[in-house]
Amino acid sequence: MSTLPDWIIGALSIVLPNFGETGATVYNGYVEGDYVYVAPAAAGRIAELSVEEGEVVAQGATLFRLEDAAQTAALKSAVAQVAVAKANLENLQTGGRSAEIDVIRANLDQARADQHLAETTLERTRQLFATGNVSKASVDANVAKLESANARIAQLEAQLQVAELPARDAQRIAAEASVEAALAVLDGARTALDDRAVDAPLAGLVDKVFYDIGEVAGAGAPVVAILPPDTLKALFFVREADRMNVQIGSLFDVSCNGCAPDTYARVTRLASSPQFTPPILYSKDEVARLVFRAEAELVNADGILPGQPLTLTARE
Repeated sequence: MSTLPDWIIGALSIVLPNFGETGATVYNGYVEGDYVYVAPAAAGRIAELSVEEGEVVAQGATLFRLEDAAQTAALKSAVAQVAVAKANLENLQTGGRSAEIDVIRANLDQARADQHLAETTLERTRQLFATGNVSKASVDANVAKLESANARIAQLEAQLQVAELPARDAQRIAAEASVEAALAVLDGARTALDDRAVDAPLAGLVDKVFYDIGEVAGAGAPVVAILPPDTLKALFFVREADRMNVQIGSLFDVSCNGCAPDTYARVTRLASSPQFTPPILYSKDEVARLVFRAEAELVNADGILPGQPLTLTARE
């Protein structure tokens, strides 16, 4: 029984809303999901959308396709180059005139200049990729350009050896290098064409489709947002006075509209400094006080949606 008169307790409860309360610690928070944003490796106009918002997709399912006329033409050209290179390999020639040797040397000088430019460009692109200013696709494209330049030099050097020292073995080396260069171009063309169809990297719910058919999506610009299963988490704010009582792994019973009776949350992250203030919507009593932002993995969260308010009760 309290030794304070009822009127004093009533006055204190107005000034201190939590005065006289006992029991488990309760927090108010909300649900947040870890979305996967799927984007094309290269820019292009969207030719086909295979999913709709609210649809559940399986891993590997095609989400959308970009127009691929240019990539298809490039692939056909690469196939033709491979055919020419293989034909030259089968039709070896010996010797070379002086004018032909001069042309090969000029082409080799140009190829070495292209190689130097490709190396410089690749190094710069890798630096920009490290700072997040370019996509991985740009780095891969510049790597392919450098490999193509290296193959071109190898081809021309071999051709020069054939022209200066006419020998069947040297000619074969040049022809084989030409075939390898053509095959490298072919592989790049196939990859570029395959990249025009973008598949789901994992299974989940299609939460948002950002583009319509006919619109142009930029490289790295999200076209589809997927919410994978079992990635919902509870966000709430721990009062400074309770900071020492909440640890990584602490368990909270969760209640909300539509929550299963056995839904609970396990703390996975807790801010080390009071750098957050509580949203007014989720903190009725201590809006002005600093709090610690906490994240907790939701277990048995079927039917819960991102943005839904939650009440978390600490387990004793």
